[in-house]
Amino acid sequence: MTQASNQQRDILITSALPYANGPIHLGHLLEYIQTDIWARYQKMRGHNCYYVCADDAHGTAIMLRAEREGITPEQLIKRISDEHQEDFAGFHIKFDNYYSTHSEENQYFSEYIYRQLQENGHIATRKITQFFDPEKEMFLADRFIKGTCPKCKAEDQYGDNCEACGATYTPAELINPRSAVSGATPVEKESEHYFFTLPDFHDFLANWTRSGALQPQVANKLAEWLDAGLQEWDISRDAPYFGFEIPDAPGKYFYVWLDAPIGYLASFKNLCNREGIDFEHFWKADSEAEVYHFIGKDIINFHALFWPSMLHDAGFRTPSAVWAHGFVTVNGKKMSKSRGTFIMARTYLDHLNPEYLRYYFAAKLTSGVDDMDLNLEDFAARVNSDLVGKVVNIASRSAGFITKRFDGKLGTVTESEKLQEFIDAGKEIEEFYEAREFGRAMRRIMELADVANQYVNDEQPWVIAKQEGQEANLQAICTNAINMFRLLMTYLGPVLPKTAEASELFLNSRLDWNNRAALLENHGIDKFKPLMSRVDMAQIEKMLEASKEELPAAQGDNAKKEDKEEPASDLEPLADEIEFPDFAKVDLRVVKIVKAEHVEGADKLLRLTLDVGHGERNVFAGIKSAYKPEDLEGRLTVMVANLKPRKMKFGVSEGMVLAAGPGGKDIFILSPDSGATPGMRVM
Repeated sequence: MTQASNQQRDILITSALPYANGPIHLGHLLEYIQTDIWARYQKMRGHNCYYVCADDAHGTAIMLRAEREGITPEQLIKRISDEHQEDFAGFHIKFDNYYSTHSEENQYFSEYIYRQLQENGHIATRKITQFFDPEKEMFLADRFIKGTCPKCKAEDQYGDNCEACGATYTPAELINPRSAVSGATPVEKESEHYFFTLPDFHDFLANWTRSGALQPQVANKLAEWLDAGLQEWDISRDAPYFGFEIPDAPGKYFYVWLDAPIGYLASFKNLCNREGIDFEHFWKADSEAEVYHFIGKDIINFHALFWPSMLHDAGFRTPSAVWAHGFVTVNGKKMSKSRGTFIMARTYLDHLNPEYLRYYFAAKLTSGVDDMDLNLEDFAARVNSDLVGKVVNIASRSAGFITKRFDGKLGTVTESEKLQEFIDAGKEIEEFYEAREFGRAMRRIMELADVANQYVNDEQPWVIAKQEGQEANLQAICTNAINMFRLLMTYLGPVLPKTAEASELFLNSRLDWNNRAALLENHGIDKFKPLMSRVDMAQIEKMLEASKEELPAAQGDNAKKEDKEEPASDLEPLADEIEFPDFAKVDLRVVKIVKAEHVEGADKLLRLTLDVGHGERNVFAGIKSAYKPEDLEGRLTVMVANLKPRKMKFGVSEGMVLAAGPGGKDIFILSPDSGATPGMRVM
């Protein structure tokens, strides 16, 4: 969608709200960098543009994490918000307002929209039966229930799907279900819930989703959902819950996903109150202003079904567009802790220039919803080639002559026709930026950079500088090249804001997109200072190692599970997938426990002497809470026989005994079938 460039537009832009339960990682950053580039471009064009966001600060996961840390939810979300804003600032993501869904404005709009839906007959109530934790005295979302998969019998699976076989089911189908919060056996209990009657909006959504507000792929997917039939949406949760209580419904709270998108209204309202901006102008039903949401593809249902329906029924305008992007993979695979590719924003900033990542993401971004791979070797090569080898190189090859030979003063442009090509290319680049085809914009800019470098190569100012009587020619060549560089940096300004600022200081001139045709002639520039250094693969390796060393306590990835009610730090998901050759390296052997004894000074460990069939091994096992030493001696079990010995405080452990269970007294060593002998390999 291309907009006229000669008329000022009123634009409000948002990114999905990061969940206030953990740090920002590179998967998150794709969205915020994409949004920031588009917002900066609109501002460079002179439009009246605002970019707002907030922390999504409600839900069970936040309540439980705060409880474990011994602090209030308010203290937790304040700390996480500070960390998020520090990370975003580190990547030069510039919000006009960054707020929180736990705010007066958000409570006001949540209650207002709810009451409008209620008055219009679109809120229903009915009793439902859910699992209830009798020890914690709370209802449990599916992700807070664990048990044995009813299909493949894999243990320790969540209440909605099995991560071993991929089966989906209800918590009631789990074998031996338990609360992931307390470990108690849940019971079924009835409770009254509040529902938004989404099926009432089928016809509205059938039209809106085909209005051009969505990408074609997204509109097609939503058409399938509409054809299959919409379901009422459960918008309430029972106490205890961290959030806003539903009006006239004691003990009932708005589900986190109801007030999360309303946070867009709240954050903008907070900005409006502070800056004197007309809120109604942007959000009234017949508004001529523009509102755009950038989101991940996995939360489309909330933003393209629930959200526009709520806005429409409550008398607000619907979004001009909701734009979804794909996920980030690293080196062709899902982000992985064990490989060090689950990279936190802070870890990246400790090792690399944030504009490297901004450029790489921009160079690969399209307007579609495809996933993006961050190939780290390609990342280094592209940054070094494009930014350092092409763009910055133009200025560094020309500026020295201007400084040394002409007292820092440019001369007159002599390549007007060539420079006009650079100026005219801006129209095409504008269209690419507007359509969020950042990759095409970067390719066009680099084509221009190639032209500029070829010009310098052909003119050879270093040769001209040695010839007598060529001062005017030398000054003109360098003046032409510096103007080419200035145009390139103007076009790269939304992607490389800090390099653009440094370039403005060097050029002693603003990078003005709309006045880019005004070339620099007879103009003083500053002494050139290096604008960007090359990426060193050693820096990348250090970043990967650092990512392996310190794993985050809680991911807090709101793009990971739609209900945002995941177990936090002490309830880790299954480990990353490994290839079969990796698994084949594990040598599992039947062993006999010859001796078991307490370890002095250790609360959980037993020292086991194991007969492996060709000698004995010493292994420390954290099973003291479940077994008495004398009960283990003489038993057969299974161990990882080729695990590298590990030096511990109490001695060297020469392997690992396999065990399973939730902990405490419920730890079970894995015993082989009868008839096994020590040293036998487990296939």
